[in-house]
Amino acid sequence: MQKNNYMEVTFPSLSVNEGFARVCVAAFCLQLNPSVDEINDIKTAVSEAVTNCVVHAYPKTSGGLINLKCETQGQMLIITVSDNGVGIKDIEKAREPFYTTKPSEERSGMGFAVMESFMDKVEVEKNDNKGTKVILYKRISRLQEQVKNA
Repeated sequence: MQKNNYMEVTFPSLSVNEGFARVCVAAFCLQLNPSVDEINDIKTAVSEAVTNCVVHAYPKTSGGLINLKCETQGQMLIITVSDNGVGIKDIEKAREPFYTTKPSEERSGMGFAVMESFMDKVEVEKNDNKGTKVILYKRISRLQEQVKNA
């Protein structure tokens, strides 16, 4: 029987840490025996979530912190990316494709659409300490095969 597991890491809201977050999540999810396509989907969605924190969460300061948590619940990988930044005024509007608060910086406004296309489910909510929390869900298909063959 597969045991549930988790990891949590906090790092500065710097663009160089987007790659760090991708590698952390990819390494953590290897325990579920994902396909290469599943790993790539997860890494892409995590990149978008972390980039949103870097670009939008702390616009008037020298930066803040991003919290990344990954957990397994059976076949489900749950990834939470949160910040304590300025938050999103209108979450539903922000989830619309092509909506951006930074058009002068040539932002496409496709971050949430990209996350939704690669994950099974995406939740966006206000963080308890202000800021934003994005929860990404991905069912890893190969875990079922691995459990059957064990």
